[in-house]
Parts: sequence; structure tokens; C-alpha cells
Amino acid sequence: MIRENLEAVENNIKEACLRAGRERDEVTLIAVSKTKPISDLMEAYDAGIRVFGENKVQELAEKIEKMPDDIHWHMIGHLQRNKVKYIVGKVDLIHSVDNTGLAEEINKRAEKLGVVQDILIEVNIADEDTKFGLPSDQVLDFYVNTSKLPYVNVRGLMCIAPNVDDSEKNRPYFVKLRKIYVDIMNLMRHNGLVDVMSMGMTGDYQVAIEEGATMIRVGTGIFGARDYNTA
Repeated sequence: MIRENLEAVENNIKEACLRAGRERDEVTLIAVSKTKPISDLMEAYDAGIRVFGENKVQELAEKIEKMPDDIHWHMIGHLQRNKVKYIVGKVDLIHSVDNTGLAEEINKRAEKLGVVQDILIEVNIADEDTKFGLPSDQVLDFYVNTSKLPYVNVRGLMCIAPNVDDSEKNRPYFVKLRKIYVDIMNLMRHNGLVDVMSMGMTGDYQVAIEEGATMIRVGTGIFGARDYNTA
């Protein structure tokens, strides 16, 4: 079933890219594997997936140890400062940085390891009380300050749009994130350092691609419904 699901997702990505006049290789598919067993991840791996996203540090660390070495791991869930040490240098990208203390802790841990850690700034694009992320009007200043940290590389922005019954309802939020993204690129004179917009999940990734997403995070659409009893 996972292989068939991936084929359907892949077709949807290609169709969305075609509608937007984009190339397929402009969009990275992140298979969100939280709560899923290694057997499911390996099925996706055998079908060609090499980029996986996890929400919890402990689960991520355990899966890194058990899965092949050529996987690119992304931390996409809320990250606490005291958990930073377990993932810096082990993940390609941390999607969920939304405060100065967390950014500074990542910088400190990365310095100790002699690495530069790629991160994204999480934006609370719809100003939802139940979501993490910076308010939209604070993102530019936060980017300027965080980009000064020598062992942190701010690659771009991430958002989690509202849970809606019609994906079109989230288009304005994706447009809003793209505007902030363009503002940052203009600030940096399009120097290529900012190149990621992580937006769009199972219910709305096609709309996100049409609005410029460079990374989409698809879990249920690949693995089926999550079993939180195993988390």
C-alpha cells in the first residue's frame, strides 16, 4: 500500500508542478514517518524515498540508528532546548526554530561539534493559539538576528497551515509565507542562502506547490493514518 500511495503522491506533485510551471525537481518530498514502525519506513525506502521527517527527538534518534546511512533526516516537530544536543549534526534540517534561545542553543551545540546546522524559521502563519511559530511581523527581525549566529545557517521558512476541509482555504496562508520569503530574499539580495519554503501537508500540498513550496511534508498520504498508541 505504501508504494501505491507514493505513486499517487508523486503523480499529484507532478501535476501541481505542471499547473504552476515548475520543474518536478524544485520540490522535495519529505515522508513524515512519526509513530510508524521501521518496517513501514523501509517499505518507503525501498520505493525510493530518501528524505524522512520526524516530530519527536527520541523517535528520530532511534530511527537514525536503525535505518540506512544514506537517508536525509529532518526534524519537523517542536524542539525543546534540552533536546537540541541529541540531533544537531545528525539531521539535515531543523524546521521548527521560533525563538532566540533555541537558535542560540543550536548554535552552541553546533560549535562544539564543529558543524554548521541548517535550520528553518517556523512561522505561525495563521496566528493560531494552538500552533508554535513566530508571528509573521516578527520574522524579518528574527531572521536578521539569527543569521548572525556563525554555526547556524537559516535556509528559509516553515509553516503549518490550518486544518481545513478544503485545501483552497489555505492558499492565502501559503501566499503570505511566500511574501515573507521574498522579503527575506530581497533583504539578502537573492544571494542563494535562503532557498527553502517548507509548507504543505497531506491535505494541501498541491496548493502549496502551486504557491512555491520547495519542501512538502506528507505523512498520512504515504503511510496511512497514524497510530498514536505506538508513540
